[in-house]
Amino acid sequence: MPTFQFEAMDATGAEIKDVIEAPTEEEAQATIRQMGYFVTKITAKKARKKAAATGAKKKRGFVFGGVRSRDLTSFTRQLSILQDAGLPILRSLRILANQAKPGRLKYSLEDTCEEIEAGSTLSEGMAKSPKCFNRLYVNMIKAGEAGGALELILQRLADFQERAESLKRKVKGAMIYPIVVVTVAVCILTFIMIKIVPEFRKIFVEFGLKLPWMTELLVSISDWCVTYWYLIPGIPVSIWLTIKLIRKFRHGRIGWDQFIIKVPIFGQLVEKNILARTTRTLGTLVASGVPILEALNITRDTSGNATFERMYTKVSEAIREGEAIAKPMKENSVPGFHPVSAFFWFCFIGGPIGLLIYLLKYKQRIVDDIVINMVDVGEETGELDTMLYKVADTYDEEVAVLTDGLTKLMEPLLIIFLGGAVGFIVISLFVPLVALIDGLSK
Repeated sequence: MPTFQFEAMDATGAEIKDVIEAPTEEEAQATIRQMGYFVTKITAKKARKKAAATGAKKKRGFVFGGVRSRDLTSFTRQLSILQDAGLPILRSLRILANQAKPGRLKYSLEDTCEEIEAGSTLSEGMAKSPKCFNRLYVNMIKAGEAGGALELILQRLADFQERAESLKRKVKGAMIYPIVVVTVAVCILTFIMIKIVPEFRKIFVEFGLKLPWMTELLVSISDWCVTYWYLIPGIPVSIWLTIKLIRKFRHGRIGWDQFIIKVPIFGQLVEKNILARTTRTLGTLVASGVPILEALNITRDTSGNATFERMYTKVSEAIREGEAIAKPMKENSVPGFHPVSAFFWFCFIGGPIGLLIYLLKYKQRIVDDIVINMVDVGEETGELDTMLYKVADTYDEEVAVLTDGLTKLMEPLLIIFLGGAVGFIVISLFVPLVALIDGLSK
């Protein structure tokens, strides 16, 4: 006999949640009314184990990792359109699951459909697939269900994800060009050093030429490249692995994250990017009706930087003690001195000079006065979400301007670097060649 999960109220107005067996939904409702309850919600509860036993569940392939943000953004937008059209949530999920390609998203949607059929809410079903739907996503859906505005929340969530994805593409696009150019240049120069320069060296040795200092330096570099060629890819890989290992520890992660947001040129871009993302996240959560403490915790966990995580943790603790957001945000936005961060400055930014620069920078706040003032005004007027959106829009524009500026700055720098390297090689090889040709002609 089918089982129905229901929510009802008794004569005193108390909420009742229970299950009942009945041949049909109408008979189940009649039985519940005979018990003296007023039905507010009733859903058919299906046994997942039984469905699995009968082979209803399809075989799945093994998948790695989570869901691409682009795919999740597209799914959210499509789900918001279907909900706005008035389709039931289960039917909407089935449609999107059927059209999705085999992978984490498709399997998570199928699991969510099964959870809903078993009597769970949409947020509860999505919470069972954390590799697909994170805390931010689940809590916004939960707030939409509680407020009866799921369509609006889905639209807001889709807008948030699209803005975040657009910003991410801009930053990645700005980084791809210099990385590709430098990588190709290093490969070409390494080939010249290992294959071309030694051949010229044999010619110079056979004729007994006295080499100028530039040629001797080039030959020495070539000898080093031939002998220790494995260090050319090995050094950057070793540095990357070392940083990854250091970041496994709490203080190592804090030190690296403080270093990366204050490093010259790129630090400002990283800092503004994080600030834009976190303020938009917090604003979206507040606008969706998520409690402020939960919203701050979600924003902290999605910030991706230990310095910002520490700040949002302190703000959350201050709110628990009865304070507002603006004051503790200002007080805890100073990173402070950290020995691991000082170590990175010493190693990567010119030794003692880098350490001196760090001593001048570590007291600089990561949140500007404009953010503090707008948050303060938002709290006073009850428009905190609107003010946070304005802050996020402002920093999105600044990140776009910085990205364009860095891209334009990198182009002449790369041209100068490549021109200087090629010019040095050409001059170093052709000066003794000219001398050799001149000697042979005489």
